[in-house]
Amino acid sequence: MKSDIQIAQEASMLPIQEVASSLGIREDELELYGKYKAKLSDELMEDIKDRPNGKLILVTAINPTPAGEGKTTTSVGLGQAFGKLGKKAVIALREPSLGPCFGIKGGAAGGGYAQVVPMEDLNLHFTGDFHAITSANNLLAALLDNHIQQGNELGIDPRQIVWKRCLDMNDRVLRNVVVGLGNKMDGMVREDHFVITVASEIMAILCLADDMNDLKRRLGRIVVAYTFDGKPVTAEDLNAVGSMAALLKDALKPNLIQTLEHTPAIVHGGPFANIAHGCNSVRATKTALKLADYVITEAGFGADLGAEKFFDIKCRKAKLTPDAVVLVATIRALKYNGGVAKSDLAEENLEALKAGIVNLEKHIENLQKYGVPVVVTLNSFVTDTPAETAYVEQFCKERGCEFALSEVWEKGGEGGVALAEKVLDTLENKKSSFKLLYEDELSLKEKIETVAKEIYGADGVTYSAAAEKELKRITDLGMGHFPVCMAKTQYSLSDDAKKLGRPSGFTINVREVYVSAGAGFVVAVNGSIMTMPGLPKQPAAYNIDVNDEGVITGLF
Repeated sequence: MKSDIQIAQEASMLPIQEVASSLGIREDELELYGKYKAKLSDELMEDIKDRPNGKLILVTAINPTPAGEGKTTTSVGLGQAFGKLGKKAVIALREPSLGPCFGIKGGAAGGGYAQVVPMEDLNLHFTGDFHAITSANNLLAALLDNHIQQGNELGIDPRQIVWKRCLDMNDRVLRNVVVGLGNKMDGMVREDHFVITVASEIMAILCLADDMNDLKRRLGRIVVAYTFDGKPVTAEDLNAVGSMAALLKDALKPNLIQTLEHTPAIVHGGPFANIAHGCNSVRATKTALKLADYVITEAGFGADLGAEKFFDIKCRKAKLTPDAVVLVATIRALKYNGGVAKSDLAEENLEALKAGIVNLEKHIENLQKYGVPVVVTLNSFVTDTPAETAYVEQFCKERGCEFALSEVWEKGGEGGVALAEKVLDTLENKKSSFKLLYEDELSLKEKIETVAKEIYGADGVTYSAAAEKELKRITDLGMGHFPVCMAKTQYSLSDDAKKLGRPSGFTINVREVYVSAGAGFVVAVNGSIMTMPGLPKQPAAYNIDVNDEGVITGLF
């Protein structure tokens, strides 16, 4: 079998104007970035705003394991399968971060014969959106430090600066740094911190903003520090909004590319789901809903993170109503949850499957709490046995879920037809009764505890003294009505990555809390989750290269 990058590089792509025309988009409504990438213009979005919405389908998954689940691959393959059935579909995805591309996870273009292309462009610099977000974030940091250096008219307490610099790279040594070393003209010496760009509030703001006016309003509300008497200082107070918005002018526009089978894909924004809200931009999703009859989108990592935040943050803020959910699992991942070593996953093991399927069971239960019909799909591997597949199918049907096999990695759209037909049947016969998990009026603690108990299965929540203090301050500042964004390990339903399956008898520990006032949510950091990841012992970067003809190898 060819590698993902080989398949992508051998693909025959259509000029992006042809892909756009399949959606009724004129060439003058595109802003071209070469032959195969384009941004969708503000004029297009204004022209289509009154059209009826298509159906919104969320693709999510069980907790990720080293065995792999294939959520993006399934999303892309499902979109291609809709095309095979003659349906007008658009895939709406997040942009990949350079951190995992050069780290351990790899890119986010799908895999096998269910990929979006150009794969190398998407996984590397793409249209420069992440660079713009990084620049806007760090401009605000520079203006903040410069204000203090130039006399500190606002009375900012350097010990209470909460705005962090960012970089789209896994670089652990930047988590905690000291800035301002040198002489008096080099600034005030203080401790500072970096987060990865996808954890920046600017990323969250871009992905939740409706338009430029909304973007500027949100940027202005960013809390960067507190004064000596405890009052919040915002980006608007620093006169930073206009220049930040100028940097983000083009990044605010969604990007259009295609799949291997020329299905349109709108790829825009990319907050991580374990440390941010894990969904592509509201603008991309709403635009897709106006252009197509069916929109397939995804939310990062397992349903305990990505789907919960898609529902409780994105859908709440954007007033979106999902029509169906596709929950992705693999036999291999379920056996891994049942205690089988990665090296032994190819062997039939019904006992391990029965032990590990409780992870899938909990995600089904969680999704059903939102009132949205659920279709479970098994991303097929050649090592799966008929007995194992039959067991999972029966398990799902007993819990009121539809079930379909997916073979899109191997067969592209053709391998997703059974899944697409099951989704279409579900949309036709099961009406979504979407509801949020909690109401705005609950306290921040009640919201955190609702997610911990209802979604994770925790017995309760403990808080550090610092987290308790910050929750009170946020509430006193009038932001207690915000939803909560839980920053937690993706590998477990708990906040301990080693607790696989469906853990019980645990508590969630909230060690840090901060408000993303511009995005409009409160982040609760649980366990040992890091907002600036590190590289593994053998980074993926070791295998990436480019030859004399400019052909890149090693991306996956």
